[in-house]
Amino acid sequence: MDSLTLPAYTFERRSIDGKPHIYDAVREQYVRLTPEEWVRQHLLRYLMEDRGVPRALLAVEQAFAYQQQQRRADAVVHNSAGEPLLVVECKAPRVKIDQGVFDQLARYNQALGARFLAASNGRTHYCCRFSEETGAFQFMEVIPPFEALRAAGPLKSSKS
Repeated sequence: MDSLTLPAYTFERRSIDGKPHIYDAVREQYVRLTPEEWVRQHLLRYLMEDRGVPRALLAVEQAFAYQQQQRRADAVVHNSAGEPLLVVECKAPRVKIDQGVFDQLARYNQALGARFLAASNGRTHYCCRFSEETGAFQFMEVIPPFEALRAAGPLKSSKS
């Protein structure tokens, strides 16, 4: 697998039906190891081990409806009330994080209503926070620790 700029973690891997799989500690199962999954698994571990996100408050490939179609967010961090705080989009290392990725995140967030958005291809990482004062997303240096995500809370959106 490609080298990433996220911390190095040790993963359980195995071959199933001749194809590589990696153990997803959040879903508690082996999943097919693709370049995007390699990034997702590193980012999940980063969120749990380095940002303090409790495993129980992480959802992987969370399904939701957007314009009468089913979509899936790569990862969503929730608070204890189940409200989304951070939506994460992962791409394979060779996929550029561009405006299209941010547009995808913004569409997903219309349905989810998180205050924070993050995108990563494992080498380049972006995180932004919605400011109710300016009505815009402001980019941040890093994904905040869980306590900061929790303290900021979900957006007060039209979903309420």
